[in-house]
Amino acid sequence: MKKVLLIRPPRYYWPFINEYDNFMLPQSLPCLAAALRARGITVRPIDCMPLKIGWKTLADIIKTEQPNIIGVGDSESLYANEAAKLVVMAKQINPAVTIIAGGAHFSNLTQESLRELPIDFIVKGEGEETLVELTRELDKKTPYFHKIKGIVFKEGDQIIETVPRPLMDNLDELPLPAYDLMPMNEYGKARFLFSPGGITIHHSRGCVSNCSFCVWWVQMAQRTIKDGKTVLSPRWRTKSVGRTIEEIELLYHAYHKRSLVFVDDSWNVDPAWNDEFAEIMIKKRIKLKWFAFMRADFILRDEKLGIMEKLVKAGLSHVSIGAERASIEDLNNLGKQCYDTDTVKTAMHLLAKKYPQVFRQVTFIVGVRKETKETMLQQLTYAKQLRPDYPAFHSLTPVPGTKLWDEAKRNDWLEVTDFSFFDWSTPVMPSEYLSRYEIDKLLYILNKRYTTPLWLLRGLLSRYPYKRNMYIWWVIVVVKMAWDSIGRLVNPFRFKAYTRLIKPRWYDS
Repeated sequence: MKKVLLIRPPRYYWPFINEYDNFMLPQSLPCLAAALRARGITVRPIDCMPLKIGWKTLADIIKTEQPNIIGVGDSESLYANEAAKLVVMAKQINPAVTIIAGGAHFSNLTQESLRELPIDFIVKGEGEETLVELTRELDKKTPYFHKIKGIVFKEGDQIIETVPRPLMDNLDELPLPAYDLMPMNEYGKARFLFSPGGITIHHSRGCVSNCSFCVWWVQMAQRTIKDGKTVLSPRWRTKSVGRTIEEIELLYHAYHKRSLVFVDDSWNVDPAWNDEFAEIMIKKRIKLKWFAFMRADFILRDEKLGIMEKLVKAGLSHVSIGAERASIEDLNNLGKQCYDTDTVKTAMHLLAKKYPQVFRQVTFIVGVRKETKETMLQQLTYAKQLRPDYPAFHSLTPVPGTKLWDEAKRNDWLEVTDFSFFDWSTPVMPSEYLSRYEIDKLLYILNKRYTTPLWLLRGLLSRYPYKRNMYIWWVIVVVKMAWDSIGRLVNPFRFKAYTRLIKPRWYDS
């Protein structure tokens, strides 16, 4: 039977925060490892980040382990270069090793990836069943790959894409993530962000929306063939409440995690699920805090149903809402037509008044095609109306697989094609009225004007420990942003070679 290594390679990490904040558990590794192990396949997931495994050490591990298969991939194009570096290095160490790539980036750049990199197979979309089938087929003397749904591979000079794999209907059929194969003690060591002991988890996959800038719904979309072309439709699925609680209790009791970071695209889609989850969490008296991405309209719906109060009692401590733009026209242009600005305002005011213990995070997008200095400042006005604890202003970034990517490529908008700059903070394309540098400079102004001493003092003096910790984290962010801005004032042209990612000290070791 084949031996598989699933690897998240060394990577640069986000700045403005300490390095431990970057070491969040990637859900893909324990989920894929569990699926392989359940079918009797020898597998070892390696997450280089928390273990501080540099490139030289990783090369030694690959030489020692001598795997037949290496799985690599990432849903963030930002780290595609480092995934590519792993692919090349692994083939240099052992040309016979089979490289299987997955995740949103490679799923949506199959042709380019197979032509430019020594990748043998790409798994598209949801990976567990496909990876198991592909691994077992590779173990045969005369494998036949055309029958495996959801893969792309080279056959001579031809690139073959098989029919899409249907999404799993019942997520409860998946084995529990292989947390025992992960360095669980090394995750969630940050003092302030998602503390104490933050760990990722998800109960659902996919989304009910299809925003033009978002690749997450694309990765878990329903794929069907129509007139010879693959058609994507948004689809949302969830594990049962009982299965989710089982996973939470495992993290709580076996690994002593006390802060959950739900990475679901839309956590609060189903009110019946939300209500049952809250009821059981309260009944079991599981004392932990948790973060979730939530839709504003669903928050208001659950408030009317009496569910929000239960969720907060069940530990909900941190909510992130996608407000994105102050203009309804801009929201429509981005394909975000699920709610309007009034809905967001109502939801935010509800949280502030009735649930002040909940940390309120809101995302905003800047750098749309019609962006001007005035419209960017309108984003600041909108943020002040919403009064979030944390306003996350992001530069519009077209990543492969999105409608925005297709549009940007078609119209030649991209001025930066190096994916290491695709961090949602560094502008990679101008608007019709602003250069990338001007957008970047205004981004700094938005953050500076929102983070006033009064705002900061109010947060630091909060009676709620979780919220205080988050504001302490923000102090660190602001200080580092201010220090960085000094460098750019001294040499503004440095932006041309600028990335906000930071190289770890152990990266090359």
